[in-house]
Amino acid sequence: MRTNTVKQKLLRGEPSIGAEAGLGSVLAAEAMSRVGFDYIVLDMQHGAWTEESVMYAFRAIALGSALPMARVRSNDFGLIGRLLDIGAMGVVVPLVNSVEDAEKAVLAARYPPLGGRSGGNFGTGFLSDDPDTYQEHANEEIFLAVQIESAPAVESAEAIMAVEGIDGCWIGPGDLSASMGTTPGTPEHTAAIRSVIAACHKTGKIPGISLGEVELARFWIDEGCRFVTCGDDGSWMAAGARAALAGVKGE
Repeated sequence: MRTNTVKQKLLRGEPSIGAEAGLGSVLAAEAMSRVGFDYIVLDMQHGAWTEESVMYAFRAIALGSALPMARVRSNDFGLIGRLLDIGAMGVVVPLVNSVEDAEKAVLAARYPPLGGRSGGNFGTGFLSDDPDTYQEHANEEIFLAVQIESAPAVESAEAIMAVEGIDGCWIGPGDLSASMGTTPGTPEHTAAIRSVIAACHKTGKIPGISLGEVELARFWIDEGCRFVTCGDDGSWMAAGARAALAGVKGE
């Protein structure tokens, strides 16, 4: 099985920088992979991806420097297993608010005895130096992150992160602020994120965060985040188009 260089980097305590792809474009995902990101997360929850397009995008991403990952639509046994079967090297599971939610994600993503993932290597061969060893090494190579994006999840963060089989988290600052009834960047919002990072450090897991601004990404890397997503294809395309139009107009 292909070595998960992102997971190795994270376990060494180094930040791993990635991007999110939601437009549903295989070509855009491949182009982003060639920029130099460590990983590309295909957003199945809010993006325009289908199962077929995701499978092709995983292969296109593998042509560049990045590893293919995906955010699954929901914490569902079949959906998580299917993404892994068709080539995801990492899975982000949304809305994990409790230990039970975390255990459900592990059950779907890990082979026995740690979890209950069903056997079968369809789609994984292109990621494997030796496809026959995929199942033997998948539990150690697949990166499983849960999203901490609500006030209850923050309160239970240490217990959630202590669940065996969870590698790390992906904090969602926007949804977290909405759940807390505040706005991003307030002292209480910042304190909540810091408490999740502390919970990860205490349990030996990887703290991560999803962001859309370079300055914020740098700030939270300095604060201890390691699995850091710094933007998405749709936002970058729109920003580039606006800048080009403004330049032509002399604005």
